[in-house]
Amino acid sequence: MISILLVDDHPVLRRGIIQLINLEDELQVISEVSTGEEAITSSLQVEADIVLLDLNMKGLNGIETLVALKQAGIKSKIVIYTVSDNEADVVQALRAGADGYILKDSEPEELIEHIHKVANGELAISSPLTQVLANVFRPVAAQDEVLHTLTNRERQIWRFISQGKSNKAIARKLDIAETTVKVHVKNLLKKIHFKTRIEAALFAVENNLF
Repeated sequence: MISILLVDDHPVLRRGIIQLINLEDELQVISEVSTGEEAITSSLQVEADIVLLDLNMKGLNGIETLVALKQAGIKSKIVIYTVSDNEADVVQALRAGADGYILKDSEPEELIEHIHKVANGELAISSPLTQVLANVFRPVAAQDEVLHTLTNRERQIWRFISQGKSNKAIARKLDIAETTVKVHVKNLLKKIHFKTRIEAALFAVENNLF
């Protein structure tokens, strides 16, 4: 069972999302709150697998709540669920450590699919945002120049990163230690001149590298 903490300041929307999610046998909303402050308190109490977090709320907004949850050591996956397709909001959320960014106008089936992806350690991004982010993170270096500097292992790991897999998932796939994966990821990002794995993943997808 995948447990979910829903954070949104619109009661009617919360009711609808809870009904949708609870129709799925493997998903369950175990707590619902309306503010970022309540989200932090509830996260420390219920330890949900996923926090589905609205972006625009009174008090702490979604990004501030995300940062606070990370600082509090919350292990839950955190997904921004919002109406905003603003480029700056998306980039800020992902760079703050969000495990997904899903638009509220997504089809119900897409929301459920994204929740499962995040639970499996993958990055979930609403499809309309992929091109926007790819343009934001497009590097100067040519594809051939980028790939030429990489070892076979680094290319393997970049391919898995482009699929949204976590370090733990990559370690299982390659049968190596998670700490070894972290070292490879660090070296990879340095070589391809990206600051985050999100940037690397989006570039790979946009340019069909794998």
